[in-house]
Amino acid sequence: MAVETYTPLISEVMQKVSNAKTKKEKIELLQKYSSQALRSILIWNYDDSVVSMIPEGEVPYNPNEAPIGTEHTTLNSEYVRLYNFVKGGNNEIKQIERENMFIRMLEGLHQDEAALLCLVKDKDLQK
Repeated sequence: MAVETYTPLISEVMQKVSNAKTKKEKIELLQKYSSQALRSILIWNYDDSVVSMIPEGEVPYNPNEAPIGTEHTTLNSEYVRLYNFVKGGNNEIKQIERENMFIRMLEGLHQDEAALLCLVKDKDLQK
């Protein structure tokens, strides 16, 4: 049996889940690719007690067009900084600094993951 050595981007996992035909398949995929990063994204999006500190709407950033697996960061490594963008996560930083941090994160991520994170901040992942 072949061992899977490639860790898919969170955006790739979410696309697989979206393409799954049954609820059972969706659950199996979420369990297979379960990670703290994936759970953090889902909690931010679906937990009503988590309030985004990033304004709703389009974010003015330049998407990172580097191919998957090259010059970009991933949500699997960047999720540890997501607390900066939700209410109660980091109250020590000014709002403008928070927004600039978010834009820098988006510009470092692969463009698919950046787009996913923009949906999550507005709790629109189901789109």
